[in-house]
Amino acid sequence: MTRPDHPPSRSVQRPPGLQGLFHVKKPVIAMVHIAALPGTPRYDASNGMVAIVDAARRDLLALQEAGVDAVMFGNENDRPYQLQVDIASSAGMAYVIGRLRDEIRVPFGVDVLWDPVSTVGLAAATGALFAREIFTGVYGSDMGLWQGNAAQALRYRRQVGRDDLFLLYNVTAEFASPLDHRDVAERARSAVFSSLADAILVSGPMTGQAAPLEHLRNAKAGLGETPVLANTGVRHENVADILELADGCVVGTSLKVDGDTWNPVDPARAARFMDIVRKVRGD
Repeated sequence: MTRPDHPPSRSVQRPPGLQGLFHVKKPVIAMVHIAALPGTPRYDASNGMVAIVDAARRDLLALQEAGVDAVMFGNENDRPYQLQVDIASSAGMAYVIGRLRDEIRVPFGVDVLWDPVSTVGLAAATGALFAREIFTGVYGSDMGLWQGNAAQALRYRRQVGRDDLFLLYNVTAEFASPLDHRDVAERARSAVFSSLADAILVSGPMTGQAAPLEHLRNAKAGLGETPVLANTGVRHENVADILELADGCVVGTSLKVDGDTWNPVDPARAARFMDIVRKVRGD
């Protein structure tokens, strides 16, 4: 048999654009905050994984009924956060999502705080379409010195066969301050150019706190076709202003009972939020 001079090439399946992924302009990605998982300080061992699945199911169904465009599963309750998560956290999240998989009716994503490689691995295991993390930059944070690792995460994405996984790069880390002197717009442009971000997220200083509109405006102005989404602090009273600038948003706290991050989703609050969004978008 004659051996070819070069191996056959295989086309790489690139992630879809924002519209192709969510099928709507300016999508709303709603958080399903999974309860504290095994091995973490707030894990409720007496009720175990059954209670965690039940709580996540209630939030998922309430958000879908409200008409959100997508959901993202995150382990926000696994405080204090780790930069390299314990195996039990990602395994626990995979178990929860697997139990709910047949009930998910919208595009879904994942975020394992704050570990980009584990996030990509969880997406591969569960079939998530998108993932969010801190992939770039160096920060002084509550967790110590925090270094993104886009190179490792994207190589791992290739290894697990998920070149189609859409990656949302948060360039303004919560609970942290950047150790370089570049502004948000420069960090966003660099994340796209050097680290292949599919979309940029702009956050406030903590969960539930909004990013300055100026940061969204500046990031958007310098990125051309790359989408920019607001990642924290999106509320009923500011979502119209935010969506005038941003290409979409991630929302969690404002959809909860009493607007408290750690409470369950409030179906009425979630429905009112999406009513506002639909008016802004002209749906």
